[in-house]
Amino acid sequence: MMSLSSLLISVIIPTYNRAHILLRAVQSVLSQTHSHLELIIVDDGSEDATLKAVSALQDPRIRRVHQDHQGVAAARNAGILQAKGEYIALLDSDDVWEPSKLELQLSFTLQGGWNITQTEEIWIRHQQRVNPGLRHIKPSGWIFAPSLNMCLVSPSCVLMHRRCWDEIGLFDSRLLACEDYDLWLRCALHYPVGLVPQHLVTRYAGHADQLSGKIIGMDLYRIMSLSKLLSWSDLTAEQRHMTRMHLQSKGKRYVQGCLKRGKEEEAMRVQKMITKGLKQ
Repeated sequence: MMSLSSLLISVIIPTYNRAHILLRAVQSVLSQTHSHLELIIVDDGSEDATLKAVSALQDPRIRRVHQDHQGVAAARNAGILQAKGEYIALLDSDDVWEPSKLELQLSFTLQGGWNITQTEEIWIRHQQRVNPGLRHIKPSGWIFAPSLNMCLVSPSCVLMHRRCWDEIGLFDSRLLACEDYDLWLRCALHYPVGLVPQHLVTRYAGHADQLSGKIIGMDLYRIMSLSKLLSWSDLTAEQRHMTRMHLQSKGKRYVQGCLKRGKEEEAMRVQKMITKGLKQ
């Protein structure tokens, strides 16, 4: 039987103009007690000193990928496509791992027979630790239904067997935001998600370059995802009904917001998307 320490884990860090904090994330990977890993750093067309910072890293486990700026989804995909490990882990360049993250998570994953797991996490906002609200509590098992409302899986906390990527596909690079919401919904149709009870990731929020702070109208991308999901033939009748209900709710709220702001053309465009999705 293969030992845990012999299993190769591919770690993907996408980054864009994060030279000032990237090395903190990188060091948290290289310091893992599970040392049999490869670290794939995908520079998504950075214009700061990222290239210089990454080029200075000497660890033989590091692989470097550079691409023109295409967004975080495309950057993650580029790394996943080059991954050689049996398991793949994601880490955002502004987050960090505890040294035992991969070791404990891999053990939990194998013992439970999971294909996808995530860990609990610590939230830091503006240098202060904050507690997540009740709606952010992570479920375990078959999480499709609660995940329709909002994303309940954190990329930096995930460990997935590569067979999942082969079946589910990659991140949808057409989505400028909520690409993780879209992916985890697809995953949750086919796989239960295990939850490691330890807080093994520190997630930093509140800095100026965070994507969630730049994108206005995030629900638009959830609407796009739900509309697309309804075209899938492998939804059960119950899953299809729940998806339709959430598409109607989020769609109505978004269209009403557009009309209040005098954006009639945007409202009409999105309403057509919603109507098309509901007919599927």
